[in-house]
Amino acid sequence: MSTLQVIDARRAWLREAIRRIEADFQRSSDTHLIPVALPGFPGIDLYLKDESSHPTGSLKHRLARSLFLHALCNGWLREGGTVVEASSGSTAISEAYFARLLGLPFIAVMPRSTSAQKIAAIEFQGGQCHLVDDPRALYAESQRLADERGGHYMDQFTFAERATDWRANNNIAESIFTQMRRETHPCPAWVVASAGTGGTLATIGRYVHYCRHATRVCGVDAERSVFFDFFQTRDASLALAQGSRIEGIGRPRVEASFVPGVLDAMAQVPDLWSLAAMRALSEVLGRRVGGSTGTNLVAALACAQQMKAGGESGSIVTLLCDDGARYAATYFDDGWLQSQGLACGPEQQAVAALMAYGHWPGALRESLRLAGALAPA
Repeated sequence: MSTLQVIDARRAWLREAIRRIEADFQRSSDTHLIPVALPGFPGIDLYLKDESSHPTGSLKHRLARSLFLHALCNGWLREGGTVVEASSGSTAISEAYFARLLGLPFIAVMPRSTSAQKIAAIEFQGGQCHLVDDPRALYAESQRLADERGGHYMDQFTFAERATDWRANNNIAESIFTQMRRETHPCPAWVVASAGTGGTLATIGRYVHYCRHATRVCGVDAERSVFFDFFQTRDASLALAQGSRIEGIGRPRVEASFVPGVLDAMAQVPDLWSLAAMRALSEVLGRRVGGSTGTNLVAALACAQQMKAGGESGSIVTLLCDDGARYAATYFDDGWLQSQGLACGPEQQAVAALMAYGHWPGALRESLRLAGALAPA
């Protein structure tokens, strides 16, 4: 086969790969925007952008689609080549889906502590799971496996913020503002999202600035993570020995895709209260949501509290990141919570009372860290 024929064959494969991804997108409708009553915060409307309704069940479906298109158009993927990703679960599930769509082998490099449900979901999509004991080894091990197999390390933590077209093109920010157009307060006072790679926050923040909206953007961090401190210090050398216990968010090191300059505020939520809020919100919705959604809820309530104290009315949008069914054996198992020191029965009741009556639990007020536009005066 001549060089020209090889190039033509590669271009033909590339065109077909992009067509398959775009066709898959056309088959999926947008995700729902769910209103949540907050009786304790009159005049303030809360909405959840339900990303669990994607074909792979989480917010990471958007990221995976963008990463694959980015890699294809950069010429980094080839027919038959192995795709490798460092992921705590949800991104890997979504990337395994797209790899199978293109007929490519997929390997997820993930912490050994990842839930069995997520591992099973990756394998259901045709992916393989490569487990490591030290979360800090995910990146180097992913690159090693990609090099060993002549494949491509997708590297979500570097490319998440640049793979998505943040100006428009059906990104999550454009979707939120489009869906809000007929609501009582169509321009949200706050959009709140937790940081895994930071890519979603970068997209939302850039879109808000580009469209000149008055909306403020609040990033949310988990307990064992460096993003909150990086937002305050801009010290990119920050690192932790332990990884986050809230799957899908929080990182033990500063990631390239986390862009603090697009944010107006940050909150860091203790894991105990993230899981309490997850359970309280699940009761309100009549369906289970994941731990990162609980993290988002606590920060959204902090935004609501500031608005209430200032006599403001308006709307807040945050993300329902994934379905709680994935955590039946962990976050929704009382025995597991007890074993991890995260039993949160009283805290769950306190969050429910906070939503209903606006009464802030003293323990949450003392342990919740706030910075930027949410920092205490």
